[in-house]
Amino acid sequence: MASPFGRVPHFSPEMRGHRSAIPEVRVGKFIYDGDIKVEFEDRLLAHLQAVIMAKVRRGESFPFTWKDDISIGGGRTTVYVHPNVSLVFKYHGSRNPQLSSSWLHALTYNANSGRGLYVIPEPDESTPREPQQRAEMVFSEVPNDQAPVAIRS
Repeated sequence: MASPFGRVPHFSPEMRGHRSAIPEVRVGKFIYDGDIKVEFEDRLLAHLQAVIMAKVRRGESFPFTWKDDISIGGGRTTVYVHPNVSLVFKYHGSRNPQLSSSWLHALTYNANSGRGLYVIPEPDESTPREPQQRAEMVFSEVPNDQAPVAIRS
């Protein structure tokens, strides 16, 4: 199975005994309609599941795109997620990863866009985001002489 992040690291014989210094990457699978299978790191898969299932529960359909591993030719794959398709989220590990609210927000924002859901790196939560200033909305009456005029042909 291909991972959208390239090959999953493995440990050479020289690294034995030093595994604690290198974090183990647990890779699960996203299975679409029983046919398309792709590997994602468990933590990313948990975030994708939260976003995808929230949209499916609301009856929303959307495209989901990921980059394919070079071992299967590279490129990218897009599937159309909708409430009537079979989706399986198969995790390697048994523990539920802690979800990042900023990553969920960013993935949800993408999923709601015209481009649809696509994989992005986890935002660095240690870097404070600058609050975006919203322009104050001001309503005023339009004088009668400036009111729109219906044009009849």
